[in-house]
Amino acid sequence: ANLLNEAALLAARTGKKAVTQFELEEARVKVRWGRERRSMAMSDQDKKYTAWHEAGHALVNVMLKHTHPLHKVTIIPRGQALGSTMSLPKDDILNHRRKEMLDMIAVMMAGRIAEEIVSGDISTGASGDIQQATNLARSMVCQWGMSEKLGMVQYGNEGDSVYMGRDMVQRQDYSEHTAQDIDGEVKRLIGEGYQVAKDLIDGNREKLELIANSLLEYETLDGSQVQEIIDTGKFTPPPPTPQVDPPS
Repeated sequence: ANLLNEAALLAARTGKKAVTQFELEEARVKVRWGRERRSMAMSDQDKKYTAWHEAGHALVNVMLKHTHPLHKVTIIPRGQALGSTMSLPKDDILNHRRKEMLDMIAVMMAGRIAEEIVSGDISTGASGDIQQATNLARSMVCQWGMSEKLGMVQYGNEGDSVYMGRDMVQRQDYSEHTAQDIDGEVKRLIGEGYQVAKDLIDGNREKLELIANSLLEYETLDGSQVQEIIDTGKFTPPPPTPQVDPPS
């Protein structure tokens, strides 16, 4: 309902009498990833670093086997993000698999790796990626029994938080030794994902650069265009954005 409502508003603003596939696509991106913030001032350097960051995510997303298909990648700011790499599942998601989540962690790590290549430094731009990867890895270990070292045991419970004064204290139903093991497993999962992403990026540096430069020129690439770069090492420029006459 939200998607169709947004699509209808977009069509009305451009004087159309009916909703087309173009408005539906724009509405889907807006509902899922936030409104474009084209008015946000970004320096050429920030744009370059963002393009490489998102190119890293996109390249690794396409090259790994168990990720959701890449939908599009953009350096147009949306919501709180300076850029976005968007993937969409082929079917409804009923369960997540371990291999899928390991690949997701690798994709999350790829932005920082690619950005560091072009900047020679690291920035706070990967903070969201790090948070998501940490939360996912911790859930794999503590909630879903996906660590061979710790086994099929649930450690902690999301409903076990209690308030004491101003602080929220987490009831810990396992030993300090086990807590250290959990931290070690979380770090291992993220470290392995980082290495997978780094190996792919190091082995496909020219394709990464082509994706980043294409983003700098066109701002947004479809998943099929990124796939073309990875398959052929070449890029076919996207068609011009449809121009709609304003309402009379």
